[in-house]
Amino acid sequence: MQSGLNGLLRPGERLDDLLTENIRIIQSEDVFSFSLDAVLLARFCSVPHRGRIVDLCTGNGVIPLLLSTRTKASVVGVEIQPRLADMAARNVSLNGLGDQLRMLEGDLKDIHNVLGREQFDMVTVNPPYLPIRAGEQNGNPHIAAARHEVHCTLDDVLAASARLVRTGGRVAMVHRPARLADILVGMRQYRLEPKRIRFVHPREGEEANMVLVEALRDGKPEVRLLPPLIVHEGDEYCHELRAVYYGQSKQLRESGGVEGGGESG
Repeated sequence: MQSGLNGLLRPGERLDDLLTENIRIIQSEDVFSFSLDAVLLARFCSVPHRGRIVDLCTGNGVIPLLLSTRTKASVVGVEIQPRLADMAARNVSLNGLGDQLRMLEGDLKDIHNVLGREQFDMVTVNPPYLPIRAGEQNGNPHIAAARHEVHCTLDDVLAASARLVRTGGRVAMVHRPARLADILVGMRQYRLEPKRIRFVHPREGEEANMVLVEALRDGKPEVRLLPPLIVHEGDEYCHELRAVYYGQSKQLRESGGVEGGGESG
């Protein structure tokens, strides 16, 4: 289909550019294409410079690919859908990142039996947002599973994150603001203390449609509410978002300017 891809593309797939460090990504509108929420999570989380990271609900592996531009840590992506897990593995091969990234097909509810308990410095997750009872499920099973809690609930995600992250490690999530109360209550239930929250608004004056949350395993109770991110300025992305989306910056800014990766409590 394209020279030099060595059969990595399947029918219906395309090759896109992540616009940062020459990283390319295989996608398919019929199966899965990443959206802005994944980019924001990968640029919001306080990544360790080294160590181990696991990305749950990894889809086609976009978050591990983006994290590889920010850290030397090893990153494992976990995806339950075989077709997406295969796409994620091919994305690792395509970019020559096999020494740093690894993709596993598996269920996050029992993946600790493979990866071990409390072995990771950070867990990232862009989970399905909608309970099965809410809204009409998409007829495409791949898209339905990405949007609705078909394979895992919010509680499953938080429980799995808590099993995987070490004391002092972090869990970062992107979700819908309507679920924020459930997220914060659930995090504390699993000893994940919320530390940073940032709301994402489509435009100034509009309600938030995404929220980024980062928690510290066994941390002290204290949370920072960061300045809101306004996605659009007129018909264009805001300057901050353009910088991370087009590869000029590897992390979102926040008040104070730097990541909170060195915090211990």
